[in-house]
Amino acid sequence: MNRTLSFSRLAKGGLVALLALMVAAPNALARTSKHPDTLVVATTYDAKTLDPYMTNDVASSNAMRQIYETLVAIDAEGNVVPSLAEKIDRVDGKTYRFTLKKGVTFHNGETLTADDALYSLKRAYERGASVRHILGVIDPAGFKKIDDLTFEVKTKEAMSSFLAALTHFGGGVILNQKAVEAAGDDYGFKPVGTGPYKLASWKKGDRMELERFEAYHGTKPEFPKMVLRVIPEASNRTIELESGDVDISFEVSSLDVSRVKANKNLELLTLVDTATTYMGFNCSKAPYDNEKLRQALTLAINIPGSVKAVFRGNAFPAYGPIAPNVKYSNNDLQPSKTDIKKAKKLLAEAGYPNGLTTTLWTNSKKVRVDMATIIQAQLKKIGVTVKIQVLEWGAYLQGLKDNKHELFIVGWTCQTPDPDMAVFPTFHSSQIGGNNFAAFGDAEVDALLDKARITPDGAERKALYFDIQDKLREKAPWVFLANKKIAYGMQNYLEGFTPSPYGFHALYEVKMKK
Repeated sequence: MNRTLSFSRLAKGGLVALLALMVAAPNALARTSKHPDTLVVATTYDAKTLDPYMTNDVASSNAMRQIYETLVAIDAEGNVVPSLAEKIDRVDGKTYRFTLKKGVTFHNGETLTADDALYSLKRAYERGASVRHILGVIDPAGFKKIDDLTFEVKTKEAMSSFLAALTHFGGGVILNQKAVEAAGDDYGFKPVGTGPYKLASWKKGDRMELERFEAYHGTKPEFPKMVLRVIPEASNRTIELESGDVDISFEVSSLDVSRVKANKNLELLTLVDTATTYMGFNCSKAPYDNEKLRQALTLAINIPGSVKAVFRGNAFPAYGPIAPNVKYSNNDLQPSKTDIKKAKKLLAEAGYPNGLTTTLWTNSKKVRVDMATIIQAQLKKIGVTVKIQVLEWGAYLQGLKDNKHELFIVGWTCQTPDPDMAVFPTFHSSQIGGNNFAAFGDAEVDALLDKARITPDGAERKALYFDIQDKLREKAPWVFLANKKIAYGMQNYLEGFTPSPYGFHALYEVKMKK
């Protein structure tokens, strides 16, 4: 039996499309779990830390989704809804009043109070370099406790995207003050949240073991235990899924999709996520501080052909920084077209008539290595020699933040329903040293980004984001490569897993079919 489900998420002012394909065979329930009390999930990367304000990578956010909760969340339609905050009032354009749920307990037995919430937001504002794009808008003088369950937060400007930003697991997560202060610098390995699971053990690079939090205030997970296994190689994840040693596998390779789809014991789920895969230039230093050089290399790359070769139908060419299922994406744009003649002309005008030699960074993810190899061959046609360097994920991210790179391939996921999260953290000059890995700074782009985030939703805000997309295509800090269809494999004795286009999944909702 084949089942195809389609989901659409309609956020204010824009459409977020989520497509899911689930395939099951006639005798789908023949297999039973090898570990009925444990949900085993194969992930591509390990978390860097479980301190939500010290990182902003998807792997960490996904693990934290099981442990922590945010003040507000995203519902199935892409709307911002209460979570730990049962009520949110906008007192004025800049002031938000939050009323917390009563009787919420942390993993250490402490009761959630407004003091914890204010402490968490203050700590994130003061220490969270990786998340300053989320909380940098807060007015530090505007924190105010009303009573044990009520508090206020003020922003520096009237922000259209503030509540959406608080759904991010680097922004709205609430910590227990006593736990953070007791753990000190080790807190990232001793997390205490209010979520449905708590950390039991963590062997870095191998697995993270979670156990059900029996005092959880919401619906308790069915599985007493959860294991997040780190299996970087996609083919190995599929093998483990086929054998029944894992229950869910993230990021099924395009090479393995047909195998999973045909397997009578498995279901395949796919969605178009909110990420853009790109090749970035380090715009802060020569030679890539030269706009013409960036444009030249962009024109030398055959984006549609590269995407087809690498992703085998499981992605489509990107045309800009805002993925097509994010609000205010300009879906009338087209991917950059290859023009070798013009690329060579721009290369000469940039001062490199005989080409140059450069280094392209990537991590070990196969599609990125394959993309790097194809780009290497294509840039050779205009006289650019590319040396590919493959780095371990943690070292890769640190190297980007330390500004040691030239060219690099990575992806950026817009982890909220608002387009501000797609472009402000990645292109505003204030975010250099954070998630603006291209170290790109442009006064005109900054002004557009600043105005767009404070403009109310509507035609004017949409026009601003369209202008931003046009400017970034012109300035070329990134080569926009691909928007991916992400595939997940799941044992067909399970139900309740709905992959999130924002990259962090509610695995605690998974249960056995009855």
